[in-house]
Amino acid sequence: MSEEILINVTPPETRVAVIENGVLQELIIERLRQKGLVGNIYKGEVCRVLPGMQAAFVDIGLDKAAFLHLSDFNSQELADGSENIEHYLKEGQKIVVQVTKDPLGNKGARLTTDISIPSRFQVYMPYAANSGVSQRIECEDERLRLRTCIESYLQKHTVPGGFIARTAAECVEDVILFSDMTFLHKLWESILDKSKKAKVKSLIHEDLPLSVRTLRDLYKEGIEKVRVDSRETFLRLVEFAETFVPEVVPVIEHYSGERPVFDIYNVEDEITKALDRKVKLKSGGHLVFDQTESMTTVDVNTGGYVGGRNLEETIFKTNLEAAQTISRQLRLRNLGGIIIIDFIDMQSEDHKKQVLTALQRNLDKDHAKTKITEVSALGLVEMTRKRTRESLEHILCEPCSTCGGRGVLKTSESICLEIFREIIRVVRQYSVQQILVLASEQVVEMLLDEEADMLAELEVFLKVAIKIRAETEYNQEHYDVVLL
Repeated sequence: MSEEILINVTPPETRVAVIENGVLQELIIERLRQKGLVGNIYKGEVCRVLPGMQAAFVDIGLDKAAFLHLSDFNSQELADGSENIEHYLKEGQKIVVQVTKDPLGNKGARLTTDISIPSRFQVYMPYAANSGVSQRIECEDERLRLRTCIESYLQKHTVPGGFIARTAAECVEDVILFSDMTFLHKLWESILDKSKKAKVKSLIHEDLPLSVRTLRDLYKEGIEKVRVDSRETFLRLVEFAETFVPEVVPVIEHYSGERPVFDIYNVEDEITKALDRKVKLKSGGHLVFDQTESMTTVDVNTGGYVGGRNLEETIFKTNLEAAQTISRQLRLRNLGGIIIIDFIDMQSEDHKKQVLTALQRNLDKDHAKTKITEVSALGLVEMTRKRTRESLEHILCEPCSTCGGRGVLKTSESICLEIFREIIRVVRQYSVQQILVLASEQVVEMLLDEEADMLAELEVFLKVAIKIRAETEYNQEHYDVVLL
């Protein structure tokens, strides 16, 4: 499988595209005005303690107070075993916290006191009681070697906390891992020093910019090219790679072509498609994605695909293709939280298992943690995907100013009937001889055409003169009934 990473840099925005076999699989966008906060460490102030929720709101200097739950405290703070948050926090208390989830919609950022600092090969957790190895490293001998390496370093240098060996640490020499751990420990000591001097509600430590994090977090063996269209960013990436990941330097390339770097693999077109509700399948079927505040639903339909031998085979083939496409779309759209997939009902238990296996196999390529359930009696698959930043739709779009994000509008007929009811209510409540109705052009057209007879009857029945005026700035649902 060929894989490339494209980095498009402009002053207000950085975009990273992960390409596998010529197809866009993942897109990460970081805008200067909406920069991600995950990984940042702040000195905050507790502004409200919620005993009923065992949580607290912490002011870290953002527009909205951030949320800290008792379960996100580090193990050292919970050493005495109390399950009452009031035992640990009180209003006005100063506290060092790290952002684990960016603000999403109306929700503030999610915090933890269990600080973790990542590098290329490891993650340092100064308050952890144990160390570990990434589950993606499957070789038991290699897992044992990495554990031994970490334990040896901790004993020799009496460093507090623990380390987690990341996937990139596989087969890396001990001396390099020792150097990496030393760097992380020194970085933590500098953060501690800054936290003592820092003002309340201020940033103590900020994570690397997206372009550099790409090398740290996304690069893996087998990636053929990392192409960046900014000379300045290219030099910074090379400098970072020479210090921390020398083996990456040969694959970093400055793209200076006349065509935009994203046009090489039609990334812009794929981004546009990823904002549509409907996704077409090669077989002729299609998927429908509906993203709500609480969950995302995915509906699988056969569409125009009629198959070959029988209906069950048609459904099975469509579901198999859907499993592959859904996993890619979840990653591309960065959909997280609860996800409900409505596969087409299958009678064969073997077919259900194969579809679930195909879904899991494709989800294994995802950097975000996922968990899926068996197919329910209703043919639904429930799954979760870890969410740490806004979805692609939330980054690039905003709710429609006309429908308010509902996706539908009341018909002109419905609005006309509402206007009639409002006129009756106003006339009965006030002594009035004349009324002016302001409405959109579509509604006014219907009032003066299809509903003209009803309007005339209403004037006679209520004994008032009703004037109609179109307002070009009004949307279809907007109207006013004015007393004259």
